[in-house]
Amino acid sequence: MAKAPDPFHEFVVELLAPMGSVSIRRMFGGAGVFCEGLMIALLFSDTIFLKTDPPLRARLEAEGGEPFLWTKPSTGEIIDMGYVSLPSSAMDDPDEASDWGRQALAVARAAKARAKPRARKKT
Repeated sequence: MAKAPDPFHEFVVELLAPMGSVSIRRMFGGAGVFCEGLMIALLFSDTIFLKTDPPLRARLEAEGGEPFLWTKPSTGEIIDMGYVSLPSSAMDDPDEASDWGRQALAVARAAKARAKPRARKKT
């Protein structure tokens, strides 16, 4: 049986509509936000966390953004996942939210360009 649509996920798609087509996939107790096939944000506890690099992270934190920290269950180690919350001022402003989203998309594109190609499986 399919899960009912999540109202927060629907809100995020509408909020980021000025960016173009975004989609959301449930994963790991939260959800990923995708644009152009790249994950640009994660959703957890009704918060939008954008993918960052050091410059974007600094700008988001200067606007009140908080990092997404994950606690490894087996060790209790706290891991910074490289995502920072969308500033509260952008939560009701699709243009501002989409501007931040486009910056996160640029970070995701750059990360993909730096990534090593995956080895092909031999058949």
